[in-house]
Amino acid sequence: MVFEKILGHLLNCMKQFYLAINKTGKAVILMLLALFSFSCVSTRSLIIEIPEKAKSELPDNIQSLLLISRVYNDSYTDLEADSLQKLFYLQRFNYDTVINDLRTIDTTLKALGELLYESGRYDFVIPEERFQPIGNTVALAGEMPAGEIKEWCESYKTDAVLSLDFFKTRVMAEYDQLVNFDQENNSFYDFAHAKMKVSYEALFRIYGAEKEGVIYRKFLRDTILWEASDRTTSALFYHFTPVKDALAETGIAIALDVSAEIGPAWRTEPRKYFVTGDENLKLATALVDSNQWETAIAMWKNLAETARQKSVKSKAEFNVAVGYEITGDIDAAIQWGLKSFETMYRTQSYEYLEILKNRKNELQKP
Repeated sequence: MVFEKILGHLLNCMKQFYLAINKTGKAVILMLLALFSFSCVSTRSLIIEIPEKAKSELPDNIQSLLLISRVYNDSYTDLEADSLQKLFYLQRFNYDTVINDLRTIDTTLKALGELLYESGRYDFVIPEERFQPIGNTVALAGEMPAGEIKEWCESYKTDAVLSLDFFKTRVMAEYDQLVNFDQENNSFYDFAHAKMKVSYEALFRIYGAEKEGVIYRKFLRDTILWEASDRTTSALFYHFTPVKDALAETGIAIALDVSAEIGPAWRTEPRKYFVTGDENLKLATALVDSNQWETAIAMWKNLAETARQKSVKSKAEFNVAVGYEITGDIDAAIQWGLKSFETMYRTQSYEYLEILKNRKNELQKP
């Protein structure tokens, strides 16, 4: 390791210096060596992710969701990006229209599913027949009947149906040739300017299989803006967001809003565990690095039972507490944290017990 090479080099230099000085100098060097040895790091740091309850927590019995859309009708299309862009160019990019884009809905459902899965709270299923026609152009679906909810959930073995029951996107594009003054060159110059807004409205409902009704609803309404300028029209539209991409980004924004409501958020916090004092403490670092926490906990427990020195026993017990927190057992973490504290007092053990106490209080909040 680089650190070990540097340490070896420093010690060698100090040794050579030690041989060249008198007894008074020897005493100074010995004191420096002692200070240097005590500065060795005895712990390693790691970052853990801690879930925070969702703003709109779904019942605990809902662990899996079926994602569908119930707004599909004959007005929906899936134009290719170039074809859709051409429609706006034909209007000189001054166009205000409602666009019912099938791929936007698909992007919304897929992004929402992935976000909910990554939250660690839900599994999801998106069926092939995810676009359910409603037979009118209003794009507002009535509440799903109990029998249909049950049928969907039984067919795909999910606890609830998350349905997009209303969806509307409106694209407003503007293009201008403008003039600006360059103070540095004391002259006027022309430039091209484009602005595009996508306003959207969406209604999501979640239907529970057991409760047989709506257990969550969320209506979203917002506008996303893209704006840019360049010296020429061709340069401007070379990098300006295409309409199709803007609609896809809108779908992702909608998915982010919904997942933030029903999925847990995550915060990061630092933790430390002991790696010196016994060979087994050092060996366990490889298990931590490879995320083999159960095996690491077993190794630390064995060390806690067999260690002859209180300092080693206390370190092993502390590490077991960290391991249990990482694996989600806060009660066991507190139990082993107390053991470490009772075996040998350390400020680090006391502070960690306070952290665990606060975490348990968070989990007990309604």
